[in-house]
Amino acid sequence: MKTNLITPEGYRKLQQEHDHLWFEKRPEITKIVNWAASLGDRSENADYTFNKRLLRQIDRRVRFLRKRLPELKVVEYSPEQNGKVYFGAWVEVESEDGETRVFRVVGPDEIYERNDYISIDAPMARALLGKQVDDEIMVKTAHSQRLWFINQIEYRNNTEQ
Repeated sequence: MKTNLITPEGYRKLQQEHDHLWFEKRPEITKIVNWAASLGDRSENADYTFNKRLLRQIDRRVRFLRKRLPELKVVEYSPEQNGKVYFGAWVEVESEDGETRVFRVVGPDEIYERNDYISIDAPMARALLGKQVDDEIMVKTAHSQRLWFINQIEYRNNTEQ
């Protein structure tokens, strides 16, 4: 089960996606489908077939967003979070081998198309919660376990990272 937490930026992005699909993309594709349908035989009409499929994908995504957005709880930054890893934190960690990673702990709806975000449901994020700089964490996954050190914790003014 996915956590229903999201950052304010993530919520805005999903809302903008919904609005773009519903108010801009869908009307545009609907016009193309109507035009293609007016040409006659739909069974061999590539414009009709392709755009009808695209319209179904748009409708599916809009339905998902309309169901998902009300379920989400927007988590605002609070100054009390400073110094410890909580939701929305940017964290730099280093492994025993010297491998360094920097990422932000966010909700599962925000991680797509981002290499620098991890879900709060991920084993690394779960292990980090509540920890502070210089703490050691053991991250257990299905295949291994690894020791990491927290080098830095930061809460940035996130207005679209």
